Amino acid sequence: MQHDYDILIVGGGLAGNCLALALKDTGLRMAIIEANTREQLHDSPAGDRALALSAGTVKMLQALSLWKGIETKATAIKDIHISDRGHFGKARLSSKKQGVEALGFVISARDIETHVADRVEQSGIEQISPAWVAGLMSGLESVNVNVKQEQQSLHLTAKLLIGADGGQSSVRRLLDIPQQVTEYGQMALVTTIKSSLPHKNVAFERFTESGPLAMLPINTEECSVVWTRSTEDAEELMSLCEEDFILQLQKCFGYPLGLLSSTAPRRAFPLSLIRAEKMVLGRVGIIGNAAHQLHPVAGQGFNLGMRDVVQLAEMIIKQQKKNADIGEPAFLETYAKIRQKDHDQTIGFTDNLVKIFSSDWFPLAAARSVSLAVMDHIPIAKSLLAKHAMGLSGRLPRVGSRQ
Repeated sequence: MQHDYDILIVGGGLAGNCLALALKDTGLRMAIIEANTREQLHDSPAGDRALALSAGTVKMLQALSLWKGIETKATAIKDIHISDRGHFGKARLSSKKQGVEALGFVISARDIETHVADRVEQSGIEQISPAWVAGLMSGLESVNVNVKQEQQSLHLTAKLLIGADGGQSSVRRLLDIPQQVTEYGQMALVTTIKSSLPHKNVAFERFTESGPLAMLPINTEECSVVWTRSTEDAEELMSLCEEDFILQLQKCFGYPLGLLSSTAPRRAFPLSLIRAEKMVLGRVGIIGNAAHQLHPVAGQGFNLGMRDVVQLAEMIIKQQKKNADIGEPAFLETYAKIRQKDHDQTIGFTDNLVKIFSSDWFPLAAARSVSLAVMDHIPIAKSLLAKHAMGLSGRLPRVGSRQ
């Protein structure tokens, strides 16, 4: 194992592995540092969650030659049905009317994580695992990194270090980068249900006074449930037997899919908006969940992280072609500035959606219903909403076959 690299990526999850694959043909000396074994990552309960892939994210996965290997495990979203429980407003988005194959896709996190990790192994990208970063110092020309692996301590250097190590990022902690935290006082209940009526590739987003309920189509006859409730309500729902839980779910969702039955265990996750105050510091950057964690209401977390990855890869490739320093602080500051607008818009949209649709104050509820009803009948407004949902409202970064 060498000790001097062009780039070190901390975190062997989706963000870190996708960044490594985007850069694998550049000739850069590169390694991934991951604290967990492949078995630990595969067996994590987080692998059960469903990821909503926007059409824009699918384009990026295609450019990285990753989509073909997971396409058969992903379920297309042909239509989206948005409603506000107890109020008349609703909006419907159709892939056919937008002239696209699908508005997005749904896939289990474990399926996509496993495929991407397999591709990293097959590519021969160096992996230092299980190992963790115990210390780092960004200097004028390199980053000095202290890595603990089993009983030994490794001292590595790199021109650039990227923290893609998730919400509990050790890189962010070691850099002392503060976070802005908004506690929603909510939890997401996640499970899988089977319905007596076919889902017909429709994704449902139903807003209620206690939080949004999403039903995302997976395979041919099941839906992934993401049900947001107050912490107190969520704990009560988690304590119910399966029959009583389904009764409460059916009461909240209604019968668009007929009778519901549970096909997977329930899990509950606390919800908050977490955003790092800086994305870069010296020769170090953080991406994906290390930089931001969103409420799942709009399904934008992974999609935002993928845009971090591909934007950074695109810029590194261009920087390398100019024989310029890929870890130059000014270069990284430019990257952060470019990403700032997308972060502000996506995080702001998600946060406002939670606040607006979690209130049952009558004037606000009436305004919501009117807005949804008007949007449903104005093609331009509906098209703009669809483009936002598909992740196609702005420029997509270019890597791989699209470079």
